[in-house]
Amino acid sequence: MAARTETRFMLMTRPELDHAPPRWIRAAGGVRVEIGATARGSAPIRVAERGGYRVRFVGGARRGEPLCEGVYLNTGGGLAGGDSLGLDVVLAAGTRATLTTQAAEKIYRAQGDDTTIRVDLELGAGAALDWLPQEQILFDGARLARTIDVSLAADSRLLLVEGCVFGRLAMGETMREGMLRDRWRVRRAGRLVFAEDVRLEGAVSEALARPACGAGARALATVLLVSPDAEGRVEEARAALRDAGAECAAGGVDGMLLARFVAGDPQRLRADLARFLERLSGRPLPRSWST
Repeated sequence: MAARTETRFMLMTRPELDHAPPRWIRAAGGVRVEIGATARGSAPIRVAERGGYRVRFVGGARRGEPLCEGVYLNTGGGLAGGDSLGLDVVLAAGTRATLTTQAAEKIYRAQGDDTTIRVDLELGAGAALDWLPQEQILFDGARLARTIDVSLAADSRLLLVEGCVFGRLAMGETMREGMLRDRWRVRRAGRLVFAEDVRLEGAVSEALARPACGAGARALATVLLVSPDAEGRVEEARAALRDAGAECAAGGVDGMLLARFVAGDPQRLRADLARFLERLSGRPLPRSWST
C-alpha cells in the first residue's frame, strides 16, 4: 500500500484584498528539460523555456561519473500572487543528473490569486536524479500552492528535497498570515508509493508556535530518497542527524527513506540539511548552495 500522510492546521478565512492586480500582468512560465545519453555522458538533449525562467548547465564529470548538472534561474527575482511556474524534467534510461536553483525562491504577498508551482519529474530505467532546489522564502501574506508529481521506473533513483522559510529572520520579518498548500505524489513502476498533503493557512505564525505543530518553527524541509537501497540506509541517515541543531528524524518504508527537518533558525536548518544531503548523495552540493 502507498505510504500516505496528511497534515492539517487551523484554517482561517483570509480577508478580502482590494486592488488586486489584473491577471493579464501576472507571470506564467516554466522550463522543460529532457536529459539523454550521449557520447559525453548524460546531457540535455531538449530544453524549452518560457516566461522569465531559464536553466543553465554546468556539466562536467565528477569522480569519473559523467553527470549532468543544471541550475534554474528566475529572471523576475521572485513570485507573487497569481504567478505560475511549471518545471518538467524527463531523464532517459541510464542517465544521471543534478538539478538545483541559483538562489532561494522568494514568494511575495498575494493580492488575490495564489502563487502556483508545479513540478513533474519522470525517470526512466536505471536513471538517477538529485532534485535539490534551495528553499522557498514565504513573505507575510504569501499564498503558495505547490504540487510535485513523480514517475519512476522500478530501478531508478531519486533524491528530492523541498524546504520553506516563513519570513526572513535576519530582516526581522515574520509570516504572520498566508497559506502553504503542498501536494506530493510519487509513483514507482506505475504504483502510488508516496502521497502527502500539507495545508497551513490563516494565522501561520500562531499555528507554527504551537508545541504540537512547530514549537516556534520558522523553517521546515522534507527529504525523500527513493531507491532500491533506501530502506537499508535508515541507520546511516539517523547517524548523520545526531549532531543536528534542528529538530529532525528519519525513517524508511517500501523502498523509501523519508527525513523531516524543523527549526526556529532557518540558517541552522540549512546547514544541517546541506550536510545531510551530501551524506545521502555521496557528493558535494552544487556550488549555488554556498554562494
